[in-house]
Amino acid sequence: MNQPLSYIHPEAKIAKNVVIEPFTTISKNVEIGEGTWIGPNVTIMEGARIGKNCKIFPGAVIAAEPQDLKFEGEESIAIIGNNTTIRENVTVNRGTKASGKTIVGNHCLLMANAHVAHDCIVGDRAILVNNVALAGHVEIGEWAILGGLSAVHQFVKIGRHVMISGGTLVRKNVPPFVKAAKEPIQFIGVNSIGLRRRGFSNEKINEIQNIYRVFFQQFNNISKALEFVEAELPASIERDEILEFIKNSPRGIIKGIRNDN
Repeated sequence: MNQPLSYIHPEAKIAKNVVIEPFTTISKNVEIGEGTWIGPNVTIMEGARIGKNCKIFPGAVIAAEPQDLKFEGEESIAIIGNNTTIRENVTVNRGTKASGKTIVGNHCLLMANAHVAHDCIVGDRAILVNNVALAGHVEIGEWAILGGLSAVHQFVKIGRHVMISGGTLVRKNVPPFVKAAKEPIQFIGVNSIGLRRRGFSNEKINEIQNIYRVFFQQFNNISKALEFVEAELPASIERDEILEFIKNSPRGIIKGIRNDN
């Protein structure tokens, strides 16, 4: 462990082979796993739980207090999973009494200047591109990719394998396996390229496309679409995941493709 010109609180729990570069500050009540590299000018604040083999680049701030006026100094944490890369100037705030924790999963990539607010959950292998901003209590599914400059409203949920176009304002829940873009945000198709790269068969992708045709083309009414899919389309892991996501979206989901011509 190298720490020239750095401050490391004596109560911090740091694995033996962690590398810490100069001018970094590590507070008490911090845990850092084996093989992690902490670059120069990083600030790791109280409540950080950083996994194994992570890379944290200069300017990042992990586990700062929430930017929430209701926060009263309660004990909470920010968890960074194993093999996750956090690039320059990323901020990950710790949780509030609502959940007590903010979670970034394993094998994630948070690019420069991304912000993860209090009580968010970022699933494994998710990618937040440069300048993505997550408000509080946002949930991002595994393998989701949010394009640069996207902003996500508080309490919004984004499903697994979703692709969000750069610069998108995400005000509604985005169900699994889809691409979303435009203003206001819309469904623009199934993320077939991403799914194919991750081993989904053409048959499975066609099944997902058929389900979303019901929601975004065949019916304008979500309740009727739910009834039809549940009654008429064969059960599968993906079908049930889509149904469960939409049923548990009190904020509502994104709309289908709009024709403004």
